[in-house]
Amino acid sequence: MLENIIAQYKEMLYLVAEIAASTLELIGILIIIVGSVRALVRLIQCLLKKHPFHVVVDLGKALSLALEFKMGAEIIKTVIIHNLEELAILGVVIVIRALLAFIIHWEMRIEEKESAAEARRSELK
Repeated sequence: MLENIIAQYKEMLYLVAEIAASTLELIGILIIIVGSVRALVRLIQCLLKKHPFHVVVDLGKALSLALEFKMGAEIIKTVIIHNLEELAILGVVIVIRALLAFIIHWEMRIEEKESAAEARRSELK
């Protein structure tokens, strides 16, 4: 009886984990799509008005947020791992996504510094 309850509980846990991970993955994908379209629209507007616009910062913020959701999904997936091979694959995916997040943050900081320096130069003119 107790074994049956535990087995049902595990099945429910796996189902909830799979649904939650898939939902977080979907949210991440939607953020990438919306952020990319938004950055493209702003870029086109700035090109038409001949205003400077730094796509890296806006797009980087969207990609960074999306990666956070996708990493959350990977963490939840650790609940439903069945063997060491899956764990190794999941570990590699998490490391790659963490590296991507670091690179995006790094690029955004550089772009923001350049943007601030450009703004100071234009103020001095």
